[in-house]
Amino acid sequence: MKTFFTPIAFLTGILAYSQTNNDTIKSKEKEIEAVTLTYKKPTVESKADRTVFNVSNSSILAGNTTWDILRMTPLLSVDSNDLLKAEGESVTVYINDRKSVFTGKELKDYLQTIPADNLLKIEVITSPSSRYEATGSVVNIVLKKRDDEGIKGSVTFNNRQNTQNSQYTNLNLNYHRKKFTQTLIGSYSDNTFVQKNAFLNTVYENNILTTGRAVSIYRGKNPSLSSTSEFEINDKNTVGVVLEMYRGKRNNSSEADGIRTIDDVLDYSYDQFQNASQLSRSLGTNVFYKYYDKEKNRILDINLGTNYNDQDDHNNFLRNTVSSIDTSVSDIGVLTDSKNRNYFIKIDYTHQLGKSGGNFEVGGKMDINNNVIANNLSGNLLDGLSTKDVFHYEDRIHSFYLNYSKTFFKKLEARLGIRYEYMDYQIRQDIAGTSRNDSYGNFLPNILLKYSFSDQYDLSLTYNKNLWRPWYSEFNPFMQPTSEGFYSRGNIDLEPNPSDRVSMKLGFLKKYFLSARYLYIDQDYWTSYLTEGDKIISQETNFPGKVHKYSVYTSTNQSFLKNKLSVNLSLGWNYIDNSDFNTRNKLNGASNSISYWAGSTNVSYTNLLNKNINLSAWVEVSNQNNGNSYANRTNVFHNLSATKIFPKTQMEISVQLINIFSRPNFDSTSFNQIGSFRNSNKSDWYGVSLSFVKRFGNQKVKENAKTDVEKSDGGEK
Repeated sequence: MKTFFTPIAFLTGILAYSQTNNDTIKSKEKEIEAVTLTYKKPTVESKADRTVFNVSNSSILAGNTTWDILRMTPLLSVDSNDLLKAEGESVTVYINDRKSVFTGKELKDYLQTIPADNLLKIEVITSPSSRYEATGSVVNIVLKKRDDEGIKGSVTFNNRQNTQNSQYTNLNLNYHRKKFTQTLIGSYSDNTFVQKNAFLNTVYENNILTTGRAVSIYRGKNPSLSSTSEFEINDKNTVGVVLEMYRGKRNNSSEADGIRTIDDVLDYSYDQFQNASQLSRSLGTNVFYKYYDKEKNRILDINLGTNYNDQDDHNNFLRNTVSSIDTSVSDIGVLTDSKNRNYFIKIDYTHQLGKSGGNFEVGGKMDINNNVIANNLSGNLLDGLSTKDVFHYEDRIHSFYLNYSKTFFKKLEARLGIRYEYMDYQIRQDIAGTSRNDSYGNFLPNILLKYSFSDQYDLSLTYNKNLWRPWYSEFNPFMQPTSEGFYSRGNIDLEPNPSDRVSMKLGFLKKYFLSARYLYIDQDYWTSYLTEGDKIISQETNFPGKVHKYSVYTSTNQSFLKNKLSVNLSLGWNYIDNSDFNTRNKLNGASNSISYWAGSTNVSYTNLLNKNINLSAWVEVSNQNNGNSYANRTNVFHNLSATKIFPKTQMEISVQLINIFSRPNFDSTSFNQIGSFRNSNKSDWYGVSLSFVKRFGNQKVKENAKTDVEKSDGGEK
């Protein structure tokens, strides 16, 4: 009997001890559950292929639009024509990994309707994989994804005093119930801004000089509405639809005057008055299906969409010309009606090949574009101007890509990719009869290698071949007046611009980064100027010739005072060798080489004096030297903001001081075969901004699911 009870007593003791130990563990687990570990991402993350600007919950978001935040993003800049650039080169914009159909001023107008309060982060991808349509660098705007139950959102009111006053308001709603999520964003802006421009144009032959100035006032009222509906069928399958609607109404007036001399003898003087109105309407649709197996890391993403855009422009130019012979008055009316249609289907698939076999990506896209621009001129026209024509541009782009990424020896991360694009397009004018049918195909490889010497030191090397295509409107050869008293037109003979980029980045102590970049171009297209009689005409033109661009940058991300103070600093030196480019294009007077410094810093302080006051500052020093255009001055941009948060009522009040110490002035000189053309453009991006934000509901946010291997530093998910 003793023998029988002994093991029972022993087993009972073990169970009792186990239960006691288990209760202790549970008790500790409850204690652990009460502890919240908070990890705050650095404001700026520097990775092998991209720089990530983490703006979620930052004080700079209050009252701003997405366009405002892009201007403050490291590596990005905006030129005098409101073109967004990365490291001086044009970019392609994606929103949540979906390409935007807008570019140039249309892109600015659209992004001004997206509230910054909805931003999670901005990725500046300088070495994009083959997944992205290869037009240079990529800017991916990642929006917040709220999935907690119920209704939540925010209301924003903003007033900005520049030269004149502007207002902006936004309503952001999100509803989540079980597997269904609905997001609705409505915005309305009433903006007024002033632009001042001075110019000095020199034509070498006969020493023809034209000097003058122009002042333009733009008034725009822009409502917009976007809707995203998403339904999770189960843990792996999701379907949804995105609808985007935008309407822009702009009125602007300008006054310009100028004097033209020939060999220092007055030829004539003129003054010109312009009144213009523009109405644009856009509708975008995107139906998507996504399969995501987290365990096997397999993703299938299918997108089917359309984009429609109509734009009506009405311009009237009244010009008075006075010469030694007579005085003449011309009244020119310009009517332009643009209709753009885009249809696309895109399929992406990601597959992990075993636990250590790496990741394989494959995908393709078919794009169809149909653009029509009807042009009409009326009134007192100069010789050589057509009165009416219709411009047609149609294209079909078929693309296919492969990416493979893997980590070798636990230290070497590699990504190899190839993209093939085939494009055929047709251009024609109904009345002039000019036409062009063309097609071409390109293989665009890319490579990323990253070697980690330890958890504190790593070295990355990337290579990308890119192809930047002309925008459809740049082909339009119809000539019409400009606000400065000159003329502009497109060029039906434009060719795409290929480039090769190599970059190397050294990271050490996870806070310091040293990078070197090289860019090679053997053909480009830039703005040139021509003369026909008394007319000076600007148009995009092919420029053959080799250009070598070198840059060396150092950056650091630092946190102080228990992560309350965050500092990002970047400083770089740039060198451009234009000698072959200048010689082949006979750009007399242009420098064969350019070197300049550039840099930016973002500083933020959270919860000042424990009073829920956030402070932030952004400063950028930059020059814009591109192709045949050279900066004459360095701009210093800055933005200072303070935000007071009221946690109980979920309210925020923010004040911003925008370029109050130095008003931006884009002063540059362009050189071409016939002369030099200098423009000094004073931007209205300065003043004081006051905003009020009221939030409601649970503001919990989760980061969007990863969609491709680039989301990590390089080779792995």
